[in-house]
Amino acid sequence: MELPTVWFVLIAVLWIGYFFLEGFDFGVGVLTKLLARDRTEKRVLINTIGPVWDGNEVWLLTAAGATFAAFPDWYATLFSGFYLPLLVILLCLIVRGVAFEYRAKRPEERWQHNWEQAIFWTSLVPAFLWGVAFANIVRGVEIDASKEYVGSLLDLLNPFALLGGAVTLTLFTFHGAVFTALKTVGDIRVRAGKLALALGLVTAALSAGFLLWTQSTRGDGTSMAATAVALAALAGAVGAIRAGREGWSFALSGVTIAAAFAMLFLTLFPNLMPSSLDPDWSLTVSNSASSPYTLKIMTWCAAIATPLVLLYQGWTYWVFRKRIGTQHIADATH
Repeated sequence: MELPTVWFVLIAVLWIGYFFLEGFDFGVGVLTKLLARDRTEKRVLINTIGPVWDGNEVWLLTAAGATFAAFPDWYATLFSGFYLPLLVILLCLIVRGVAFEYRAKRPEERWQHNWEQAIFWTSLVPAFLWGVAFANIVRGVEIDASKEYVGSLLDLLNPFALLGGAVTLTLFTFHGAVFTALKTVGDIRVRAGKLALALGLVTAALSAGFLLWTQSTRGDGTSMAATAVALAALAGAVGAIRAGREGWSFALSGVTIAAAFAMLFLTLFPNLMPSSLDPDWSLTVSNSASSPYTLKIMTWCAAIATPLVLLYQGWTYWVFRKRIGTQHIADATH
């Protein structure tokens, strides 16, 4: 396998890892309004992801950095053409991080309420916009012969992309509800399971429509297999949460995310960003890659650093593996 193809696969893996991990903490952020009944329950939800949310975002930084180094033309066209939605995502991630850290710095109810509102909206908006962005990448956008995006913001808000955004929003929220049921005890665990079941049914309907639409326009046999895995895993996750098997449900919802995004990358390859104006103007793995020397150096660095990062992050999840509930929240206003 040639190095440009290797790095396409590695970048796909990084994005899949990001959505698997950040997906459930986006979902938990949305659930602070949908599931929590009072401030104590909101603190329980926030504490389930408190030790890991910032580590999850490392996958995004790595994916963006790898894209910049391995496929600079892809990076330039993507971040210039999708400038506004990506800027909104970046601002949300910044405010979200500040909200997690600043929420408990003062005891006033209004102060904490405002930061909790920020956590909700800065979780919901990126969960939706990531789906819009990736759906547009797969669908194809207006790229000219100079590899520049020449469309408008409204061109990105097409029905296919909006459906993609609805899928990622509901899928991540379902993933987060299952994670909440897995990480909590008591009444909040029961209600999270019931909400996850309802969300799973909505997610299944939207995901089936989006994946089959994608398959019908750009898919082949390999992407069809990934679609089948995604839908089967989602059905299994819904069945497992209904049976009270939160661990199996979380694993299967993770497989759903992985298979769904793998399907998108499979339909994309060998393109990186298809041009809707002329297929010959599309950004591809071959015409957008860095030099072989650059890719070789990156490969050696990744081979050394990646296992260390995975070990450290796995250790973090192991340390904070226990369930929590309202009884573990101290009766303190500050």
